[in-house]
Amino acid sequence: MEVNFIDKLNTAASDIANGITGFFADNKPPVAPAPTDGTIELPSDLYARANAQTEWWYYTGHCKTETSREFGFELVFFKRRTDSDKIGIFPATVIGNPMYFAHFAVSDVTGQRFRYDHIRSFGTALEPKVAMSETSYDVSMGDWSIREIGGKHILRGTLDGLTFDAILDATKPPVPNGDDGNGIARKNQGTSKHFSFTRMSVTGKLTDDGETEEFTGSAWMDREYGAWEQGGGWDWFSIQFEDNSELMLYQYKTIEGNAFGESTGTYVAADGTCKYLKRSDFEIETLANWMSVNTAATYPTRWQVTVPSLGIDVTVKSLIDDQELDTRGTTMIVYWEGACSVSGSKNGRAYVELVGYDRSHESVGIGDFLFGKPIKQLADMFA
Repeated sequence: MEVNFIDKLNTAASDIANGITGFFADNKPPVAPAPTDGTIELPSDLYARANAQTEWWYYTGHCKTETSREFGFELVFFKRRTDSDKIGIFPATVIGNPMYFAHFAVSDVTGQRFRYDHIRSFGTALEPKVAMSETSYDVSMGDWSIREIGGKHILRGTLDGLTFDAILDATKPPVPNGDDGNGIARKNQGTSKHFSFTRMSVTGKLTDDGETEEFTGSAWMDREYGAWEQGGGWDWFSIQFEDNSELMLYQYKTIEGNAFGESTGTYVAADGTCKYLKRSDFEIETLANWMSVNTAATYPTRWQVTVPSLGIDVTVKSLIDDQELDTRGTTMIVYWEGACSVSGSKNGRAYVELVGYDRSHESVGIGDFLFGKPIKQLADMFA
C-alpha cells in the first residue's frame, strides 16, 4: 500500500511538472530527426544548430612549454535539447531547454597533476552567459570559448589559478567518420553527423600561478550533432603517431559492459587518405587497471591495440592514472579522459575516453543534478 501511495505521489508530481513546462514553453524549432547525410559542409557544420537534440565540439591535445613542461588538455562544449528528457520523475524542461555544459581539464604530465572543472547553464541570469552562434563558429560559456578567426580555431579555458589560450590550425582536411566514411555515427536509437580534424597544430600561452609560458603542440577536434538516446558506455581512442598518421577507434558497450554493434575506426595516412575499419579489423586488449579512490570505479589504463591489416601493434599507456572527471553536476556522468603515450610499431600520443565504468549516474536524482557540484566542493574543503 505504501509503495502504491508513493508511486501515485511521484506520478502526480510529474504530471504537475509537465503542466508547468507546457505553460512556460517557448517557440523553439522542433527537434530535427536523426541525420542521414554525413557530407561535411564547412564552415556551417561548425555552427550551432538550434534544432539538434544533442551537439558538441570536442578538443583534446598534447603540448609542451618552452621549458619542456608537458601537458594535455581537454575542452568541450555540449548542448542538449531536453524536450523528451527526465531527471528521475521530473521532465528536464522544467529546469532548462536547452541545457548547456562545458568541461575543461589539464593533465600536467611533468608534474603528475590532473585538474578539471565543469560548468553548466540553463539560460538564467544567475548562470554563466552562453553564446552559441548559428551564423558563425562562436561558442562560449562564461570565460571559456571557441572561435574561428581567419580559419584558425581560438580556444580559451580557465581553472583556479590557470589560464589556457591557444590557436589551432588544421594541417589536414576534416575526416568523415562512420561506416565506410559515410559521416554518420550509429547511436542508441539514432545517429549523429560526426567528423574530425585529426591533426591541428597548436601554439599558445599557459598562465599558471602567475607564471606564463608559451607552448606548442598537436590537437584533435571532434564535431558531432544529431538525435539519439544515451545509454551504456564506450571506449574511444584518438591516436596521433609521430609519422603524421592518425587512428581513431571506438567501441560501444551495453549497460552490462558488453561490446555491441559494428563499432568503427578511422585511419588517416600521412597524406590524408583514409581507411575505415570495422570492429573485426582491430583488437583492444586491457593490460592494466586503476581504481579511483573517489568513486571506486575501475578503469583500464594500459592497452595493447592491434590493427593487423595496417601493421599496427602498439601499447597505449596513461601518462597519469587519475584522469577521472566527476561531472554529475553537469552532464550527470563520471568518466575517464586521459592523455596517454603510444609505443610499439609506431610511437606517438593519444587521448582515451572511457564512459560507463562508473554507473552512479543511473541513480542521479534532481537534487544530485542541481546541487551535486556545490556539495562536492564543500565536502572537499573539509576532507
